[in-house]
Amino acid sequence: MTTPQTKTFFITGVSSGLGRAFAEAALAAGHRVAGTVRRAEDGAQFAALDGERAFPVTLDVTDYAAIPAAVAEAEAALGPIDVLVNNAGYGHEGVLEESSIEELERQFAANVYGPVALIQAVLPSMRARRSGHVVNVTSMGGFITMPGISFYCGSKFALEGISEALGKEVAALGIHVTALAPGQFRTDWAGRSMQRTPRAIGDYDAVMDPLRAARKEKSGNQPNDPAKAAAALLKLVASDNPPARLLLGEDALALVEQKLDAVRGEIAAWEDVTRSTGYAG
Repeated sequence: MTTPQTKTFFITGVSSGLGRAFAEAALAAGHRVAGTVRRAEDGAQFAALDGERAFPVTLDVTDYAAIPAAVAEAEAALGPIDVLVNNAGYGHEGVLEESSIEELERQFAANVYGPVALIQAVLPSMRARRSGHVVNVTSMGGFITMPGISFYCGSKFALEGISEALGKEVAALGIHVTALAPGQFRTDWAGRSMQRTPRAIGDYDAVMDPLRAARKEKSGNQPNDPAKAAAALLKLVASDNPPARLLLGEDALALVEQKLDAVRGEIAAWEDVTRSTGYAG
């Protein structure tokens, strides 16, 4: 059962990609949208989508100290936030041994710490109203892994775990939490938005060189449509009983099912060892 009603969304990263698609679909459906951008000119373009219901907020989600004021600004303009969509983030590509701790810190700052700071900023109002929905955009890379994006997968695994645990903390307070896990969508994630560590160690060439070339070639030709992801988001937030995790895309579904089968097989193969650790008797 669903309950269609006008909602106030707070969506991070609305200047392009999935964030822009989410915002456009929400506005077209009659909702109000506060959207974060990092540049004033992007804010002006976003505001031009709807003079009354599109409200730009200039914010870098890694500036944690600025987040409470940004949320307060949005609520003053549009009213209490019903739906937080933590969409802003980026991908890092690089062999783990070649990548720096500073790159790992930046990846987690954008993909984990910023989203958590935003959740903390919106929860008091949601808790007081006993309603709200937090949607954390993770990735199929928050459950499956691929070589060369270990920092990215690690950040998305972390956000998946946080989402699932948070959902159990706030369920009795009328607040829903969903990890929204897209597959490959036709955005610039693997192009301009991807940060790549230069290659240095020849031992990894056989693994990394074809993967890096394929990822660059596929950029702009991914199989999934951002507009359809946005339609799925609207269906999700209209539901009275939304899932804790929602995959988007045939590719995500197939890869996650393969991972589940592999995990079940490995558990079965090592079950005797798993069961061997208890005290005897």
